[in-house]
Amino acid sequence: MAKHFYDRLSAMDNTFLVSEAPTTPMHVGAIEIFEDGPLRTEDGGIDIAKIRAAYMGVLHRIPRYRQKLQWIPFENRPVWVDDPHFNIDYHVRHVSLPRPGREAELRRVASRVLANHLDRRRPLWEIWVVEGLERDRFAIIAKTHHCMLDGSSGVEMAQILLSPSPEVEIAEPKPWFPRRAPTPLQLARDETWRRATLPLRAVRGFREFRAEAEDLGAEIRARATALRDFFGSSAKPSSDTPLNDALGPHRRFDWLTLALDDVKAVRKALDCTVNDVVLATVSHAFRGFLKGRQVAVDGITFRASTPVSTRADDERSQMGNRVSTWFVDLPLGEPDRRAQVAAIRAETRCLKESRQAMGMEMLMAAAEYAPSGILALGVGLASGPANTIVTNVPGPQFPLYMLGARMLAIIPKVPLLENIGLGIALMSYNGRVFFGFTADYDLVPDLDHFVALVAKSFAGLAAAAGVEISDSPEDGAASRPRLLPPVQVSGG
Repeated sequence: MAKHFYDRLSAMDNTFLVSEAPTTPMHVGAIEIFEDGPLRTEDGGIDIAKIRAAYMGVLHRIPRYRQKLQWIPFENRPVWVDDPHFNIDYHVRHVSLPRPGREAELRRVASRVLANHLDRRRPLWEIWVVEGLERDRFAIIAKTHHCMLDGSSGVEMAQILLSPSPEVEIAEPKPWFPRRAPTPLQLARDETWRRATLPLRAVRGFREFRAEAEDLGAEIRARATALRDFFGSSAKPSSDTPLNDALGPHRRFDWLTLALDDVKAVRKALDCTVNDVVLATVSHAFRGFLKGRQVAVDGITFRASTPVSTRADDERSQMGNRVSTWFVDLPLGEPDRRAQVAAIRAETRCLKESRQAMGMEMLMAAAEYAPSGILALGVGLASGPANTIVTNVPGPQFPLYMLGARMLAIIPKVPLLENIGLGIALMSYNGRVFFGFTADYDLVPDLDHFVALVAKSFAGLAAAAGVEISDSPEDGAASRPRLLPPVQVSGG
């Protein structure tokens, strides 16, 4: 009889399944906007058959895309197995906007698509090809469960599915035969053996750690400090705001684009990081947004959960998650723009020096050996008492193509966690920074107002830094104003 095959999910990957609930789907995603180019058909549509064929031609490079979940009996632990019923037509879907399709309609379609859960009985990804977007463009709405990838691995996957050259031929699909999945009894037996050998593997792991550590005592003290800081930061309470309440099942999605050169010029002028510029920009926007809702922002503790990549160079192009979390207190009570940046810069530098991100890594490493209850603890600590999510992923700084159709924009989507009504994801691509805003439908009915405040906030920060920002039109989203007139440099 042929040997069965499966891959066990890491504890970190499993956290995104454990934390999923009816009102908190845990998939990441993106809206990609393309020129129609050679994919345009005679009737003005998009050649979906070519796109499906292109995906089939690269699936051998992404085996996880043809795998589904199977659960170990009596355990809250899943494994990956090949899906013998994989069907590309289910995963690559085709819809159309009513012409002329404006970006307002695209945002509404994206909001509905991205709010729906992925079917756990199938491979956990979907692609929605949306034709009919005005100015000879189309869009792709991509959804992939967070248990499969993080932001960095998502960028790697995008460069497999797309091409850096407009000249590309559709590859012939390689023969694929699903491997035999284990029976529940076989999974239970394997898990029993795994648990029985855990002490031996733990001893072996400690020996390897001791051999690699240059100063064992110093490394142990550093890790103990990182774990203490992580637990301490996770336990700190944050203030209640109108953005933090029970979530509903529906979402709003919106976006904004800035020139990457503008962001880098502000970073240089203020002697900080790009991430500091982003956090300062959204801090002032949250300040104005909450003041508009009659929230006293002076003295408020408003915390951002900020994912931090821990992916090593030799882990590039691998699926799965290699990420930890920083909890950054945003200075909403500070009206001065330079002082805001200084406060954020001081906190992020302290977080780097304390190696706090290591604390989450250690907790997830322990979860590989411990009962599933510690995983639930890790989920709670990873979300922490945060008010919002802000994630920033660098993308390729050169154009990508889908079968010759140039990609104009890639707008990322972050999943919301329990009681967090607004999250922000950023990705840079080909000289631009794309903000993607995900919000609960009822908690944030005025998401467009918050997006406008972010644009004004960046303009004000640039003015405070003495940077003149560009006013070139957006390639991917020309129907939306990129920046509103600058706000006051300091003050409310």
